[in-house]
Amino acid sequence: MSLDFEPSFNSVPQTPVPSSPAAENSVSTRRDSTETGAAGTESGGESFAEVALRLGGASADEAKRTGAIDTADDQVEDLFAEQYKTVSSPVHLAVWDTTVDTDLFRAKAAHLDTDVAAVSMRSLKVVRDARDNGTLYDERGKISQNVFQSLASAGYWGLLVGKEYGGSGASMRQFTRVITRMAMIDPTVAGLASVHGCIGAVDPLRSFGNEEQKQRFLPGLADGSRLSAFALTEPGAGSDLTALKTTAHLEGDHYIVNGEKLFITNATFGRTVGLVCKIDDRPSVLIAELPGEETENFHLNRYGLYALQHAENNGLVFKNFRVPATNLLRPPQGDGLTIAYHGLNLGRVSLCANAAGTMRMMLSEMLPWASFRQTYGQAIDRRELVQRRVGHMAGLIVAADALTNWCAGLLDQGYRGEMECIIAKIFGSEAQKEAAIELFMKTHGGRSFLQGHLFGDNVHDFLAPCIYEGEGEMLGMAFFKSLVKDHGKRYFEPIGRTLHELGVTEPSLANPSHLWALRDPMTRYAKWYTGKKLRSTHWVNEPSSTSMPASLQKHLRFAQTYLAASGIRISDAMRKYQLKLADRQCRMSALSSQIQDAITILVTAQAASDQVDEINRIAADAICRHLQRRIVGGHPTDADFRQMTRLGQRIADEGWHELDGSVAATILQSY
Repeated sequence: MSLDFEPSFNSVPQTPVPSSPAAENSVSTRRDSTETGAAGTESGGESFAEVALRLGGASADEAKRTGAIDTADDQVEDLFAEQYKTVSSPVHLAVWDTTVDTDLFRAKAAHLDTDVAAVSMRSLKVVRDARDNGTLYDERGKISQNVFQSLASAGYWGLLVGKEYGGSGASMRQFTRVITRMAMIDPTVAGLASVHGCIGAVDPLRSFGNEEQKQRFLPGLADGSRLSAFALTEPGAGSDLTALKTTAHLEGDHYIVNGEKLFITNATFGRTVGLVCKIDDRPSVLIAELPGEETENFHLNRYGLYALQHAENNGLVFKNFRVPATNLLRPPQGDGLTIAYHGLNLGRVSLCANAAGTMRMMLSEMLPWASFRQTYGQAIDRRELVQRRVGHMAGLIVAADALTNWCAGLLDQGYRGEMECIIAKIFGSEAQKEAAIELFMKTHGGRSFLQGHLFGDNVHDFLAPCIYEGEGEMLGMAFFKSLVKDHGKRYFEPIGRTLHELGVTEPSLANPSHLWALRDPMTRYAKWYTGKKLRSTHWVNEPSSTSMPASLQKHLRFAQTYLAASGIRISDAMRKYQLKLADRQCRMSALSSQIQDAITILVTAQAASDQVDEINRIAADAICRHLQRRIVGGHPTDADFRQMTRLGQRIADEGWHELDGSVAATILQSY
């Protein structure tokens, strides 16, 4: 939940894992060797983004800055074995390959091991008791120090720290499951675990720290004696990380830091931060321990912030601040940008997990209110509009669960998972926004704005995820750029370079010299295009008709068909706009959204087929219908309305096991 207001462009993966022979032999990793050999051979060392923007007419400065980010992305790819890179990711395969393993899109739920389960139970009890006793927040409305300390004793802050350093060593699937359950009690406490473990100092250290650094820092981060944050964003550097101005220079055995950070969640006196700065004009990361009080070399920049009201979120101002040289992290590939982006995928999945829990909290408050509130002598939970809202929120919840489990599982397997985690982040944040405004607020009416109401007191927190961890539409463009990058390098960059050498922006078919110069790249592209048109995508390991209801089978087929045709659809757009597509933000955003929705349908339908609870399956059917209409256009049919309202009525009448453990708030201004 509550994270830095993070940059929106290419994120970077989890710690790479060794190549496994089984994965190398799977259908999902096979690629045509003749195609693979053609990729990127003509780039001359420049990144694809820089080439595309420069050849497309962007300024030299913009091309260079974007190229720096894209180069960091390339360097991260080099950290991964071939079967875990972006071109072997489930999304990339579904769009570009002709043989796709359907099982790659199956969410595999996690079972908590004994240690993680014990930590989860203790932590949930701490927060539940504090909430019920009115001691969760201090006099400033922040999570109280007693709660922080009790959570430390419960082992909450060490969930993602390895057991050898005093933590629980939870997998991402296990971690996100805890996050969802915690968010049903308090989303801020849930989000702070992600800040600390995913984008704070924990992940940079466990992924890029040497053994001495891990031994020195991780035990304290695990036992909660040093909570952490990641100091990346600056007043003038958000999505454009090339604008970083914080610097550090070496004097003896210390780095001297000067600069300012802004919107840093969980950062206050006495915390540990991963500090992104420039050393010798190169982005770098230092592990910095903030002093316990203001000094002449460090102070907090405090400001009012409507969102993240229960968490510390401050600016950090450094003036000749000293950090031991031994605290510099040295990634095996790339520089500080590699480290900076590394935990974002973990954070994005955690955000979706948090949204799934927060929407459960909203629905838990909607149901008793809808049962209590009467209009014209009848409770509003008998009204179709309210039943539709209840049913739709249930659909949003099951889809968020499915995406969370799926993406967390991919990260646990060692996939980079960039595009998949972007889908989870965008869906989770937009679903939470829709649930809060269109479903929760409108059902509660004017009482939503009473002090003490869940909506009125937390509306900014419900909306903020659309911005942090990357603003949704900008992230959608990053998703699209990652999706087309390999295809563009193979087929469009050689054409663009040739046209640039000819001094033209478009070839003339009447000019023999143009045709001759373009003969090789055009032949390669024509071969790919013809093959893609003539060969239909073969999906293997599909669920049987006996294991998947017909309604979900229908959604599965739609998503498969849509994704299989998306490669041609995207390539046609690239051919139309050529390298200028890199600057066609609206078109990229539209194409990206449709593919994201198709992936969400595919994942949700498969996850629901594994569910025993009939309500979960019906809710999955409902959200898949909604997403399909969003892709192809059109309005809900009467059958769609009936299905949704009956689902809402059933949940109102019978309850729903997914809401077990939640506590409905007191109805305000009752009558």
